[in-house]
Amino acid sequence: MEKYGLLGFPLGHSFSRNYFNQKFEAEGIDAEYVNFEIPDIKELKTILKENPDLRGLNVTLPYKTQVIPLLDELDEDAKQIGAVNVIKFKKGLFGKTKLKGYNSDIIGFKESIEPQLKEHHTKALILGTGGASKAVFHGLKQLGIDPVYVSRTPGEFNIIYNEITADTMDKYKVIVNTTPLGMHPHINSCPDIPYEYITPDHLLYDLLYNPDETLFMKKGKEKGANVKNGLEMLLLQAFAGWEIWQKKE
Repeated sequence: MEKYGLLGFPLGHSFSRNYFNQKFEAEGIDAEYVNFEIPDIKELKTILKENPDLRGLNVTLPYKTQVIPLLDELDEDAKQIGAVNVIKFKKGLFGKTKLKGYNSDIIGFKESIEPQLKEHHTKALILGTGGASKAVFHGLKQLGIDPVYVSRTPGEFNIIYNEITADTMDKYKVIVNTTPLGMHPHINSCPDIPYEYITPDHLLYDLLYNPDETLFMKKGKEKGANVKNGLEMLLLQAFAGWEIWQKKE
């Protein structure tokens, strides 16, 4: 039996574990998916030693960047983003296992948002500068959209929330929330942007998917904007991860 798993801490209720074990059962795949809840990324070496049947790993918080020095190789997207959420096990010289890191978040995001894009969607505001924002940034660039980070603190490569004016909102017709604001149970919070300047030409995309419609999305919908949550991205990135593991190289 092949084994796949998730690295992170804490893990709690894992989407990945349920998703993949249901997939394996439904498709008659002789494999299992387990959680590896480790308090230190250095414990990865022990996991590899104790689980010789491992064929692939997903990586979640807080290890998407911490795991990189422990890998043998990085895919180009993962290298640019500086974060890994999929590890593929490859056979190297003399049967030695090599670990290659990928980022399927960028694949899931691009495939999810692309059908929503219109010709006037040329610039985007990315709310938040955490790990997920980097995959969004590079995904938008690859789709030909010019992205800018929005943060609570000033920085060389971002603007701050109180710098967002009517003119900014007019130029940046795509707004992507990568912050946890509005996530259950804190459903009455949302990013601090001037929602009064949103129009039907805007696209508001929220990486959150619990609740189905966040306050950020509701406020956009009230102004006639197109809104979308991150559930499809979550499913697409999981599917992309499986494709990466199965692809022959």
